[in-house]
Amino acid sequence: MKLKYMKIFQILFFFLLVNTLFSCKTVKGKTLLFVGSFTDKKPGKGIHVYEFSSHTGDATLKYTLDHITNTSFLRLSPNGQYLYSVVDSQMDYNGKVAAFKVDSLKLDISFINSQDCGGLNPAHLEIDNTGKYLVNSNYSDPSLSVFKINSNGSLNPYEQVIRFKDSSIIKGRQESAHIHSSNFSPDGKFLFVQDLGADKIRSFTFNKNNSNFMLKNERYIKVKPGSGPRHFIFHSNGKYGYGVNELSGEIIAYKYDNGQLIYIEAYNSYEKQQDIYRSADIHISPDGKFLYASNRGPEEDSISIFSINAVNGKLSLVAHESTYGEHPRNFAISPNGKFLLVANQFSNNIVIFNRNRKTGKLQKLPLEIKVENPSSIQMRAYKN
Repeated sequence: MKLKYMKIFQILFFFLLVNTLFSCKTVKGKTLLFVGSFTDKKPGKGIHVYEFSSHTGDATLKYTLDHITNTSFLRLSPNGQYLYSVVDSQMDYNGKVAAFKVDSLKLDISFINSQDCGGLNPAHLEIDNTGKYLVNSNYSDPSLSVFKINSNGSLNPYEQVIRFKDSSIIKGRQESAHIHSSNFSPDGKFLFVQDLGADKIRSFTFNKNNSNFMLKNERYIKVKPGSGPRHFIFHSNGKYGYGVNELSGEIIAYKYDNGQLIYIEAYNSYEKQQDIYRSADIHISPDGKFLYASNRGPEEDSISIFSINAVNGKLSLVAHESTYGEHPRNFAISPNGKFLLVANQFSNNIVIFNRNRKTGKLQKLPLEIKVENPSSIQMRAYKN
């Protein structure tokens, strides 16, 4: 009898030990959420750092960077050790790009340095897959500026600035070029640039060995007049790319082939026809199966959901989901693909959705983050 109880005790002890080890393993890592914002054109609380639960979707504020103006777009380095932000966007003087060190143990960021961005209203940052080069898009003073990133995360003064002169058909929005974003190609050899004002997707070869002319051999493809290319994303398979057009409310699918974008098909991002379209952001789920785009009012603030055909790159509409707020300027999908977070700029809230990995559909959680004028979201899972 005593031997029997000893065996039972040993079995229970074994399961307790396994459970303890498993629990330690699951809580060891953490996910950080970084939120950039407009500070109403005056120094304020610009960047917020939260610890985000990858299991429940809860977010706990850990750090706020104060006394900084309009940190409206953020970008993490590929290794997650550094955070870069535009500064002084939508001001009447040249903006900056700032570099910060991420401390995943202290759950905060520390300022490294900043550099003049070479133009007015910096709107977007792109970093190549080596983490050594950063490209900034200036919207109001239509230009691109290219920076080298040092091994400590700091930025050198810009190596190159390219300015653009062009226009298209919509008065008040397309009377000049407006560089809204850029994306390195999957092979890292080319840079694609979304020009909202000229209805063009521009492309350049990227030459790391020539610091004076890193971007050269400009080409472009025209999109339908009045479309307004805003943001773009390449599929992880490297075969396809998808652009969201702000002024036409459309998503365009392209095939990528050795530096060229080949048109596949166009899709409406809004559920209903609008008098004014303001599509904004676009992302693909970590598993590559679903594409999401945000649409800003005035009559429809929504996320459109599409499934992706892995064979031909075409999209199929799944659903439209309300963002439960106004002006969803930016959104992000959690690293584990379980959650989607939407930054509603005008209603000062970030709404958290549970994402069904099988269907792609979204379900709003009773969780919400209150932030003044949230405009950019970055997320990263850390091991420590």
